[in-house]
Amino acid sequence: MTQDERRSFLIEYLLNESDEYSGQDIPRDEDGKKFLLRALFNVRPPRTASEEFIRVQDEYLKEAVSEKGITDYKTLNAREDGIYLWQGDITTLKCGAVVNAANSAMLGCFAPNHYCIDNAIHTFAGIQLRLECDALMKKQAHAEETGSAKITAAYNLPCDFVLHTVGPIVGGGLLLPQHKAQLSSCYNSCLDLAAEKGIKSVAFCCISTGVFGFPQKEAAKIAVETVRRKKRGGSPIDVIFNVFKREDYEIYSRLL
Repeated sequence: MTQDERRSFLIEYLLNESDEYSGQDIPRDEDGKKFLLRALFNVRPPRTASEEFIRVQDEYLKEAVSEKGITDYKTLNAREDGIYLWQGDITTLKCGAVVNAANSAMLGCFAPNHYCIDNAIHTFAGIQLRLECDALMKKQAHAEETGSAKITAAYNLPCDFVLHTVGPIVGGGLLLPQHKAQLSSCYNSCLDLAAEKGIKSVAFCCISTGVFGFPQKEAAKIAVETVRRKKRGGSPIDVIFNVFKREDYEIYSRLL
C-alpha cells in the first residue's frame, strides 16, 4: 500500500465504525485527507480495532513520522552535563521516553486537530495509546492527580515510552506557591518513574505553559532548577528540554 492508500483505508474504516460519521464526504486532496484522518483519530473513544486496521495504521504512522524526520537526541550537543535543549516536534525525537502534558482524564485530547502536545502524541502514537491509558485509568478508578506520572508504551513514536503527567492549571494568571510545587512534582515524578523503569533519557515538553496558563519564564525556571537538583542528587538520566516556540528556546537558552 502507498501512504495515500493507507490513509484512505483508515479514513473509511473510522467513518464506517460510527453511525455519527458514516457517509461523510472524503476530501480529494492530500492535506484534506490528513486533516480528516487526524480528526477521526482524535475523537475516537478508547476501543479495540481489527488486526488489519492496526497493521495499516502502524505502517502509516511510522512512515508519517519518518517523513517528518527523526532526531536522535544523542546527536545533540549538551548544554550542561546530561542536559540538552532542542527545538522541534517531540513526536519525532528518538530517546528513552517523552513526557506528555496530559489532563486528569489521561485519555488524550479529544478536540479534532487541536494544537496541544497531548493531541500530537496520541495522534502519532496510534489508537493503542488511548486504549492503554483507558485501562490504566479504569484500574485506578479516579482522576489522575496533579504532579504525578504514569508510563505507557510509545507504539509508533520513535521513543521507547511515554511518561504522562498532569500539570497545574493557573486560573486567571494568578500563580500560587502550590502551582510551583505541583509543577516541580511533575518533573520529579517523571524522573523517579523513569529511574524505576531503567530509562536512560527523558524529553520534557513545556508542561502547563499552554492552555493551562503557567507563565513560561517561571515554568522554565522551575523545570531547570528541579532537573539540576536531580542531577546533583546523582541522577544519571539524560534530560532533553524540548521546546516548540522560538520564545521558549530563548528562555531556556538563558537559563542553561
